[in-house]
Amino acid sequence: MNIREINTMRGPNYWSIRRHKLIVMVLDLEKMEEFPTNKINGFGERLERLLPGMYTHRCSEGCPGGFFMRVKDGTWMGHVIEHIALEIQTMAGMDTGFGRTRDFGEKGVYNVVFSYMEEEVGRYAATAAVRICEALISAEDYDLDPDIQRMRVLREATRLGPSTGSIVEEAESRGIPWIRLNKYSLCQLGYGANQKRIQATVTSETSSIGVELACDKEDTKYLLQQAEVPVPRGEILRNETSLEATCNYVGFPLVIKPVDGNHGRGITVDINSYDEALVAFREAKEVSSRIIVEKMVVGSDYRLLVINNVLVAAAKRTPAHVIGNGKDSVENLIHTVNKDPRRGYGHENVLTQISINTLTETIIAASGYTLESILPKDECLILKDTANLSTGGTAEDVTDIVHPANVSMAERISKIIDLDICGIDMMTTDISQPLTDTDGAIIEVNAGPGFRMHLSPTTGLPRNVAAPVVDKLFPMHGDTGRIPIIAITGTNGKTTTSRLIAHMAKFKGYRVGYTTSDGVYIQNRLLMSGDCTGPGSAEFVLRDPTVNLAVLESARGGLLRSGLGFKKCNIGIVTNVSADHLGLKGIHTIEQLARVKGVIPETVLPEGYAILNADDDLVYEMRRTINCNLALFSMDENNPRIKALQKLGGITAVYENGFITLCKGQWKMRIIKAEDVPLTYGGKAQFMIKNILPSVIAGNVQGISIEDMRAALESFIPSAQTTPGRLNMFKFKNFDVLLDYAHNPAGMYALKDFVDTFENTYKVGIIAGIGDRRIEDNNQIGGIAAEMFDEIIIRQDKQLRGKTEEELIKMLEDGIKKKNSKIKITVIPSEQKAIMHAVENAQKGCLIVCCSDVVPDAVNLVSELRDKEASGEIIYAQS
Repeated sequence: MNIREINTMRGPNYWSIRRHKLIVMVLDLEKMEEFPTNKINGFGERLERLLPGMYTHRCSEGCPGGFFMRVKDGTWMGHVIEHIALEIQTMAGMDTGFGRTRDFGEKGVYNVVFSYMEEEVGRYAATAAVRICEALISAEDYDLDPDIQRMRVLREATRLGPSTGSIVEEAESRGIPWIRLNKYSLCQLGYGANQKRIQATVTSETSSIGVELACDKEDTKYLLQQAEVPVPRGEILRNETSLEATCNYVGFPLVIKPVDGNHGRGITVDINSYDEALVAFREAKEVSSRIIVEKMVVGSDYRLLVINNVLVAAAKRTPAHVIGNGKDSVENLIHTVNKDPRRGYGHENVLTQISINTLTETIIAASGYTLESILPKDECLILKDTANLSTGGTAEDVTDIVHPANVSMAERISKIIDLDICGIDMMTTDISQPLTDTDGAIIEVNAGPGFRMHLSPTTGLPRNVAAPVVDKLFPMHGDTGRIPIIAITGTNGKTTTSRLIAHMAKFKGYRVGYTTSDGVYIQNRLLMSGDCTGPGSAEFVLRDPTVNLAVLESARGGLLRSGLGFKKCNIGIVTNVSADHLGLKGIHTIEQLARVKGVIPETVLPEGYAILNADDDLVYEMRRTINCNLALFSMDENNPRIKALQKLGGITAVYENGFITLCKGQWKMRIIKAEDVPLTYGGKAQFMIKNILPSVIAGNVQGISIEDMRAALESFIPSAQTTPGRLNMFKFKNFDVLLDYAHNPAGMYALKDFVDTFENTYKVGIIAGIGDRRIEDNNQIGGIAAEMFDEIIIRQDKQLRGKTEEELIKMLEDGIKKKNSKIKITVIPSEQKAIMHAVENAQKGCLIVCCSDVVPDAVNLVSELRDKEASGEIIYAQS
């Protein structure tokens, strides 16, 4: 079996609108296409023995064991691999269960689709599932443990931590979108100008001074002392010379810890002699240049969590430990504790397994034991020097018993240190009594405190401590941090529609970011060039903190490669659907292509609008799957579909009596005469009128006035700058050159309708075959060109996309000759040389039409030639 490619979906996609995290593996079964599971002796039995947990997979049978029934009856290996990939992820602590396997459109090739929780794990599961299946086919032994452990390691290396993850989940539950900004814990909540940021539990509103203070234990202690907050007696030292005197001043038992440490590194407790202090000092010195030596406070370790100056949770923390039974060794006791099903690898469970490392052995030795020692019955042996859950500690929720005086003190401390999210470590014998009554003390104040102990305490009530964080960042009820998103898809017209809507929005005062097939623009500045219609470009706009409205052209390639770069939009437009790129990525029919494009209207928010082409049957059918308001546009005001929606009071846009007209119900509002819109070239470019209609609906529902829309339409001048590659006309002294991006039969027909309105005596076309189109598509492009032009120059795209130059030329020539066998054909592979040839040999009064591949290069060349003619540098000889 051969894996052709693995794609990762990260947003709404062709396979599922709701399930965004999917792996799509294109798998060629090769010879195994002839061998379903029931034709391989013992395959089902071996599968059940290796992966008995798959009994819970109900599959299409709808009952436990359903998948094994399918295996017994006979199913293909792609289906088996889908289920193996799901099961091994579950075994690695990531319980996920959606999958489907579908025909790719080639014999023996399948799309194997399954859900994942962590992307790298999902991709690994895909390849591992194929290896496992091949071993089962060959009746070879297979050890699952290395794969399971590898997936756990990948998960811990790539997943968001419990604290960051809880905030993100809380944001998602409120409809707040988010973007991960790096491979660590920096995340953006909301979009564009409305975004907030978090990094673990530090937010974009956290005081930098507060963080600095919390990280400097000396300053923190000084401020708390000044505020009469109980803190342990102590000193801060830089070298050993003062250590003995400090020990005598503070008095044993001591705690020694680094000033700049975190996560418990370099901390030693219960020091009772100078020799112990010296060892502890040197260990702390490896972490920080300044060392705290302070009186050890007797009591239990408590963490109080204060958010927005309000105590939201408190936990009693206990370091990792074992209790002796008088029979087992310390090592066996640790292994027994680790068998607790609540303990797992990393953060996968409520508790973390206790690791045995050098630090553990040192602490055990300090208590007078070794790993082989038999611990006396009921004796508690501490194994770690901190109570962190990540080192195997436990936490008990005590929020409800914290004394009001301690609550008040904690909230006051958060203001003293100036932290919006603050973890306060308190040592006391009884948290239900005032700290001053128990001789307790505040040990430390932490910026960016971990939430895990409060989210999933070992005992006691879990607390949703992420909620107050999100409340603080988005205090207005219902605030989702979104900006308006207008998404445009379709076979043709996407780019012009996107640019026109962006132009309209600026008249309303929006700071617009928009994506197109020629680049990404932020407030009209080109920041990325090239085809930018995929999810990465969409995220680029949504990450930009200056943007408060996004217009996103969304093409099929990005949707099939990784899904949308956003989960919901406010307005979704589908311009049209026609045959284009068929035969690629498993999309072989125009109906399948329509399903790809239909992802956009299905992601519109319930209060938003899906704007659909009522003249296109496939687009109109998309109304059946939307969950939002419907708006329609048509070049025919009498279109029955338009009339039906108007009777229901819906919004429509039509071309009637020469006007661009917006209708609310049956009331007409004429916006502008089409011939007065520069984009339509005096009304000649009918397909441009089709692009204007959905644009005015989008403008209207986004609150742009009729006056502003009219002004935008009048000022949107088609040119190589505003609409590159879309009907760019260059007038020379004796001939004209028209550049356009038409690259499929539908686009060529639209261009033909426009070119037919010109009265030029002679028309020359520069066309190319497209390597990733079907033979019949290239034949059709040639045939349309033969009807449009008196002479044809065949050039080549820079990328042949899997075809040879000879193959593409033949496809075009076959289509041309079928329509007009006598037409003059010249083959010039270079687009630049083809344009130069056409210009240098242009007849007087002719029109040269170049269907360009690399629009910027073609625009620059033609502009340069025109400028040289105007300056007299070049004089073209006319026939």
